[in-house]
Amino acid sequence: MAKRGGFNGAGMPNNMGNIMKQAQRMQRQMEEGQRELETKEFTATAGGGAVEVTVNGSKELLNIKLAEEIVDPEDIETLQDAIMVAVNDAMRQADQATQALMGNLTGGFGGFPF
Repeated sequence: MAKRGGFNGAGMPNNMGNIMKQAQRMQRQMEEGQRELETKEFTATAGGGAVEVTVNGSKELLNIKLAEEIVDPEDIETLQDAIMVAVNDAMRQADQATQALMGNLTGGFGGFPF
């Protein structure tokens, strides 16, 4: 009599073994993608380019460049606002790249297919 479905030699249903292999492959891909994202840089500007910030995929602030015209001792608020806008935009870019990576790896399921 032919074997159908059932359990493999390890005592796991055949489908469960396949799911475990897929999960392990997805985990490796996620780890590789995360390492790649951590080294990727995201740059954003504000104040018409007077403020430029760069963050990495780990959301660490790497660099801030300020044009001389944005540095006005009489108007610190404008400088503060421009820095905040640029940093938040760069962080959003990093978040979007992370979400895109996760979407690609999970096939849009938001998790495992079970």
